[in-house]
Amino acid sequence: MTDRDARHRRAMQKLKSHVDERIAEASEQRGQLLVFTGNGKGKTTAAWGTVTRALGYGYRVGVVQFIKGTWECGERERLIDDANLEVAIMGTGFTWETQNRDADTRACQTVWSEARRLLADPNVYLVVLDEITYMLKFGYLDIDEVLEALNGRPAEQTVIVTGRNAHRRLIEVADTISEMQEVRHAFNAGLQARRGIDY
Repeated sequence: MTDRDARHRRAMQKLKSHVDERIAEASEQRGQLLVFTGNGKGKTTAAWGTVTRALGYGYRVGVVQFIKGTWECGERERLIDDANLEVAIMGTGFTWETQNRDADTRACQTVWSEARRLLADPNVYLVVLDEITYMLKFGYLDIDEVLEALNGRPAEQTVIVTGRNAHRRLIEVADTISEMQEVRHAFNAGLQARRGIDY
């Protein structure tokens, strides 16, 4: 064994020992609040990956889609027949330019009532609030009301929040925050979103 190999082995043993210590220290069991934010691609996709994982273990899952719900979604199409999955969609979509703020507000409040029901159900293991950050940014939902529902949820329930520009108060209370950073995006080079890859 060379000196380099020996150094590598010692470094790996030290790393394993450190990881083992951290695992031993992690003694708390409860649901978590995860925030997937940032300007990069993949926030909703990561959330659907976790949905698939939870369903794979037979847990009940609720997904509330605040913007992309009217769009095609391959993950939703694949999983929708799972009896443990419930999906609520903001049926009107979202105008973005707020040509009809009243209609957007009503649509948001309707789907938010479904989200609150899921957040209060102790039998729902995972709730995804997809693109809810936009509803907070544009004032369709009140941050105090959202935090009250998150804080009052069952202790074993995990929630994933997705979307750009996550509200600072969500960031403050989150257990895990993952920021997707855009390094390069094909759309900026004129490539269209691709079915089965981007949606």
